[in-house]
Amino acid sequence: MRKKRSGKIIKTLVIIAITTITITIFFYLVKMYNNIEIVDNYKAERTKQSTNNEQNVEKLIEKSKSTVDIIEDVTKSVCGISKLSNVGGSILSVASETELGLGTGIVVSSNGYIISNAHVTGEKFSTCYVTIEDKNTYTGTVVWSESSLDLSIVKINATNLIHANMGKSKTTRVGEIVYAIGNPVGFEFRRTVTSGIISALNRTVKLQEDGKDIYMSDLIQTDATINPGNSGGPLINAEGEVIGVNSVKITSAEGIGFAVPIDVVKPVIQSFIEKGSFEEANLGLYVYDETVSNYLDLKKRFSSGIYIAEITKLGPVDGKGLKEGDTITKIDDKYIDTINDLREYIYTKKPGDKVFLSINKGKYTKDIEITLGKK
Repeated sequence: MRKKRSGKIIKTLVIIAITTITITIFFYLVKMYNNIEIVDNYKAERTKQSTNNEQNVEKLIEKSKSTVDIIEDVTKSVCGISKLSNVGGSILSVASETELGLGTGIVVSSNGYIISNAHVTGEKFSTCYVTIEDKNTYTGTVVWSESSLDLSIVKINATNLIHANMGKSKTTRVGEIVYAIGNPVGFEFRRTVTSGIISALNRTVKLQEDGKDIYMSDLIQTDATINPGNSGGPLINAEGEVIGVNSVKITSAEGIGFAVPIDVVKPVIQSFIEKGSFEEANLGLYVYDETVSNYLDLKKRFSSGIYIAEITKLGPVDGKGLKEGDTITKIDDKYIDTINDLREYIYTKKPGDKVFLSINKGKYTKDIEITLGKK
């Protein structure tokens, strides 16, 4: 009996010892695994932090670029434009800037698309001459022009061009620092840079063209000096992004210049860059926004939307129940208060596309579907 008990005790002790060793080894391995995982996590976190730090450093370096560096970069995309193939550069020339067609353009793509003013380049399909980086002069063809915006797009046969970056004119605010770049008076003063602030937004200017009153609306007003040869040049923000195309200047006042907001024409530029063409859709309406209405004796006053002044016969909206004095408050789901709001949206469409207009007819509103025509 004693031998059996002794054997059982020994077996029990052996089992306890084995169990204890097994548990010890198990916990040791778990601890080692956790330590490895902690080390791996630490390494991963360190790698992540290192990557983030590198990215932050790159951002800081980018942000630390001086104004001089930013402007120097942008000026490489600024070109000279003339309607004549050999204009010379003398500011002593008796010919005016308008006669010579001297002006400025902005390279907006590496493959030769340039934006400028319509009065600088001429109408669609006309020819102008573009000088890039003071080295090469190219024959340019006007592929798009809109006189009511005083904007045009020129194509030259060139590649690998340095081009400007587009900003967002809708996010600009009064008081922001801006810079105007252009070729005032003549090419002798090419790429002149002037600085100022955004003095006001959504300005309307009344001009005379061919004996008729025309209105340019939704303009950016700046006190940066803009001389005639600056026409078509960029108005840039502190980051070097183009927010406007310099256009008209009130000659009877000092320190008042204007630029067309870049947002309105970005869909057109994008279409040319991506497709090499642009099909312009049309509503068949003449409209005014509130700022233009202040110059006119309209049938009624309005505080939102845009005013329908005339409906083109046999156009897309003809016969849809609209009349002079109605106001368009929305197109699809987009609220509109300026003519450029409407233009910008229509420029994203093509002929044959359908859109919905929300019309305020005074006592009630009406939604109508329109199939866009071709301009």
